[in-house]
Amino acid sequence: MATAVWGLLAAVSPGSGAAAQDGTPDGLSSYYVYVAAESEDRVDLIRFDGTGASVLDSVFVGRFPTEIDGPHGLAVDPSGERWYVTLAHGNPFGSVVAYSTATNRPAGSAELGLFPATMQVTPAGLLFAANFNLHGEHEPSSVSVVDVGSMIEVAQISTCTMPHGSRLTADGSRHYSVCMMDEMLVEVDAHRLEVARRLHLSPGEEQAWPHDWLPTRPAGAPICSPTWAHPSVDGRRVYVACNRNAQVLEIDVESWQVSRRFETGEGPYNLDVTPDGTRLVVTYKSGQATGVWDLASGEEVARIANTRTLPHGIAISPDSRYAFVSVEGVGGQPGTVDVIDLRKGVRAASVDVGKQAGGIALWKVVSR
Repeated sequence: MATAVWGLLAAVSPGSGAAAQDGTPDGLSSYYVYVAAESEDRVDLIRFDGTGASVLDSVFVGRFPTEIDGPHGLAVDPSGERWYVTLAHGNPFGSVVAYSTATNRPAGSAELGLFPATMQVTPAGLLFAANFNLHGEHEPSSVSVVDVGSMIEVAQISTCTMPHGSRLTADGSRHYSVCMMDEMLVEVDAHRLEVARRLHLSPGEEQAWPHDWLPTRPAGAPICSPTWAHPSVDGRRVYVACNRNAQVLEIDVESWQVSRRFETGEGPYNLDVTPDGTRLVVTYKSGQATGVWDLASGEEVARIANTRTLPHGIAISPDSRYAFVSVEGVGGQPGTVDVIDLRKGVRAASVDVGKQAGGIALWKVVSR
């Protein structure tokens, strides 16, 4: 799963000799990324040094040694001092746990809703996590809001059924998520902590919807099955992955209407936008590939085959150079992180991580 990064690009003095002290060749940067393995209760810290990727540390994040807790979502706070992981399973509710990036040790936790998944942290220190509620009856769920200073849940905002793709505008003022079972994009006022607007996403029937009213999907109606929402860098547009009908929708925020449609590879799942605002990166979960789109032209400029099946999350470096893509794999396969060079449109490196790799978040860049 992808995350916006506020101020995590760290510049340091050049090293002497053939390589810097962290092992990075002179003239290159080291990129540090956390990735969660849902089927192993494990989070791996990987480093990509411009030529290859390796696992630096593996952190066990489960709480019950006899069962899987299902780490799903990952986020790094704007200061870079903490990372957060949602544990999807609990008794009965899931939780979010904070870890220090200095030690990779726990620093606090909070109980959330049912099956918490994607999340992001605002510059003001509020964490928004979508309670996906994967199991049981299809009923409206919520987005939890946590004060990360105290690790206390301060609100649960009711949205719609199976909320996913929790993403914020750069200034932290608006939150977007989608609901797979209700064909809905939901905008939350992140200051008031309440739903501001809804957009019904049934293909060909997209329309603004009352903020306090959930639709009923008629039998036989066209299905978008949205899985992700991501605002543009300037906050004027929101991109929505329609997993079922292989489209990404561009929503104009002012008019609250579809402004463009991108015909994608099979099963678009997660999205991220480069910090320079020029590229949209999309994982095609059913197509075993990752697409790179030029946002000015609306054209797909590269489609890169992933190393294994089920590409999942995306984290893009602050310099807009690389996309780090988590790939789940199947059966007994390990998960993988594929590093995609966005300038060249090729896979630059790959590294195996824990099984069913999903949530992914960039921590920092150390430049030489």
